[in-house]
Amino acid sequence: MKDVMTIGDAMITFDPSKNGPLRNVHTFERKAGGAEFNFAIGCARLGLNTGWISRLGNDEFGKYIRNFARGEGIDISSVKLMDGYPTSLNFKEIKEDGSGSTFYYRSDSPTKTLTEQTLDTEALRKTKVLHISGVFAAIEPEKNVPLLKRAVTIAKDHGALISFDPNIRLKLWNREDARKSLTQLLPYVDIMLTGVEEAELLLGVDKSEDIVDACKRYGISTVAIKQGEAGAFAYMDGETLQLPAVPPKKVVDTVGAGDGFDAGFIYGVLQGWSLKRTLQFANTIGSMVVSVYGDNEGLPELEEVHVQLGERELIER
Repeated sequence: MKDVMTIGDAMITFDPSKNGPLRNVHTFERKAGGAEFNFAIGCARLGLNTGWISRLGNDEFGKYIRNFARGEGIDISSVKLMDGYPTSLNFKEIKEDGSGSTFYYRSDSPTKTLTEQTLDTEALRKTKVLHISGVFAAIEPEKNVPLLKRAVTIAKDHGALISFDPNIRLKLWNREDARKSLTQLLPYVDIMLTGVEEAELLLGVDKSEDIVDACKRYGISTVAIKQGEAGAFAYMDGETLQLPAVPPKKVVDTVGAGDGFDAGFIYGVLQGWSLKRTLQFANTIGSMVVSVYGDNEGLPELEEVHVQLGERELIER
């Protein structure tokens, strides 16, 4: 039985050698990234038994990502290398304040070959949480939204919780298509992990309490709203809580912070922690991620989070 499974693309990420517009950048460092991929890494580093369902190109880049995931301890038995489909790429642009933009090259993604017929249904029957993201849905909505519906139905029928991060990338689709597609998934969701702008696009409201109320109308029982520098707001078991952000040492790269928050929040849910402890843990991971360059380099191991929280007694056990 897995603690967590996720479905989605992974890409080769080319990180710039310096900050500023890409037209002025001449060298890049090859890394690996992708929303669901980063989430899986974050969960594995926290010690969760983590599985990933995906397709990669049968090329050097695909083999690199597969080996990277294996090295992180992620179960890749549901990841296949596909001939004729190049592994997706993206190029990052990082500004001086650590924020950035991403330029995608994934129009012929290997995940096109991941269909309802080729989905690893056995893996979906054996997980405590299935995490899905709007990024995978956006790659090919006509195919991937029905695929995700089938996946969450199988997982829920076998007792899994469904967590969902809208992760809306408007470079992949427009606002209306994103709203129409992703709202179809909301009735299946148990745990909503969203930013304010994403919630407004999907639900038409931007106040924390209103977002929670809108989610509850879909039957969503747990909501975490990521607010960046303002911290996070969450609802669970009838309780609401706002916590400030954990100040990072220095913001150098914001990519991956939301994925780290998601992993930390799901970890807390699986441990049966209180809302306050879960939210504090997730906020701390988000703060740690933005202090390190790279999509997933800053995702911490469990002991590192305990140190950051001043919980050394938990490490010594």
